[in-house]
Amino acid sequence: MEHSAAGSSPDFHRPDMSRNSDDDRPHREMAEASFSWAEDQFSCPVCLDLLKDPVTIPCGHSYCMSCISDCWDQEDQKGVYRCPLCKQAFTPRPVLGKNVVFAGMVEKLKKTRLQSAPAPPAAPAVPHTGSDLQCDSCTGRKQKAVKSCLECRSSYCQIHLEQHESLFRGKGHNLMDATGRLQEMICTQHGKMLEIYCRTDHRCLCMLCLVDEHRNHDTISIAAARTEEQRHLEETQRNIQTRIQQREKDLQALIEAVASHKRSAQTAVEDSERIFTELIRSIEICRSEVTQLIRDQERSAVSRAEERLERLKQEIDDLRRRDTELKKLSHTHDHVHFLQSLPSLYLSGSTDVFTISSHLCFDDVVKSVSQLIDKLEQFCSEETQKIYGAVKTIQVIQSPEYQTREEFVQYFHPFTLDPNTVCQRLHLFEGNTVITHTGNKYKYPDHQDRFDHAQALCRESFSGRCYWEVEYSGREGVHIAVAYKSIKRKGMRNDSRFGYNNQSWRLYCSSSSCSFRHNNTHSVLPVVSGRRIGVYVDHSAGILSFFSVSDTITLIHRVQATFTQPLYAGIGVQNDTTLKLFHLTV
Repeated sequence: MEHSAAGSSPDFHRPDMSRNSDDDRPHREMAEASFSWAEDQFSCPVCLDLLKDPVTIPCGHSYCMSCISDCWDQEDQKGVYRCPLCKQAFTPRPVLGKNVVFAGMVEKLKKTRLQSAPAPPAAPAVPHTGSDLQCDSCTGRKQKAVKSCLECRSSYCQIHLEQHESLFRGKGHNLMDATGRLQEMICTQHGKMLEIYCRTDHRCLCMLCLVDEHRNHDTISIAAARTEEQRHLEETQRNIQTRIQQREKDLQALIEAVASHKRSAQTAVEDSERIFTELIRSIEICRSEVTQLIRDQERSAVSRAEERLERLKQEIDDLRRRDTELKKLSHTHDHVHFLQSLPSLYLSGSTDVFTISSHLCFDDVVKSVSQLIDKLEQFCSEETQKIYGAVKTIQVIQSPEYQTREEFVQYFHPFTLDPNTVCQRLHLFEGNTVITHTGNKYKYPDHQDRFDHAQALCRESFSGRCYWEVEYSGREGVHIAVAYKSIKRKGMRNDSRFGYNNQSWRLYCSSSSCSFRHNNTHSVLPVVSGRRIGVYVDHSAGILSFFSVSDTITLIHRVQATFTQPLYAGIGVQNDTTLKLFHLTV
């Protein structure tokens, strides 16, 4: 409740001993006592100051006209107006008229105070800060409030608190340390103090709230609720402290793990550099040896061929000489000379036969080197994949082992099927979240991404942690998969089917069988009775898990893989089977 600020009344209970002689003390004390009693009688119960424009309401209590008007203006009592002191109700609102008798007496009281009462020492000024609460009754320079009254809904400095105590002593006003939250302690609907706590609605109530809409609810007093919740708060604090201690240990362990991880990574890089340098050196040595072998073979073969060449040239010259002499001898008329010379010109001994290779180049060598490169590249690719997989499994923080569905749902990702990938034999509806196989052929436009097999991919990709759920119905089974976008789409071969290649991983479920397949490696699993399946993927950790979802969540199958590209959720359905992608609320 708010009211107009009233002037600060001096404290006449404390005479100034320094300004009076001991002889005047009895008379002064009697005058001050009389004045204090008169001031109490003519103080406004709301502002606690002397009445200004005093009015007397039907119950007989008197107030400042502005104070009682403000009280009644601010209280919404459905046409019922109450006295702030005795709580007597009036209907309709009383007409306020100035009490001229009280007004005259108050004026006389003020004059008497000015004439007979020495001014008391001023209360020490309290510097106002942003966190200080000011007295609601002070005028001019506001003093710091020391107490707040829940009944009056005001805060008071020490001087006005003493006036309040003098006026309401024994009337049950509830004082508390000064607070700026008085308005929050008032029921916004009824304007009454909040005294009751409703366990049913977890709300603070006033008595009228309890009578009205919370009549049959589980309620206790505010104090009892505080005591009850205090125990919970203390338990929560203990849990928080325990978690802080555990998290501090985890923090230190993580710092040490990161440092160790960095050291291990640096060592691995250095060792890898050394090993690859040695590998490159070995390849260089191999290249040099092959080059040297070719050159040696070239020199040896050419040397032998050159020797043969010289011999062939000499033999040709000798044969030509013999041929010339034989021609000359054939024309001689000296028979004796002819017969004697002829034997020396005949060929003697056997004639060497040379076999000249028809394939004198090193094409076979080049082919062998090319084959070596192909095999080396294939081997390096296979081994690099193994190395990559080994590197990916090294984690500073391992993927957590979740136990409840709620823990997985925090990673839920809404998916919709991509119409451009849906096979012509599948029907897509309900916002591209439901797909069915009826055996009919649907006229989808031609698209390079469309599967020929009865399957489809979702639009959205993911590369972090992801969870989604599907539910199927019908007499056949479904394929629930993750795949790379690069998976083949056309043709009826297995390289475009989920699970039959290294581009996809898929779970098959039906009422009679369950299995997992990747890269055409097949694993038979126990039959799953439920029709709702949850899928969880941790891309960086390479974890793919399938769950049966009902009131609880049960693991069907988990695999450790190495994902090198963003993944897409994939669906395949058999004849007379329908599958729905669920949108969960996180």
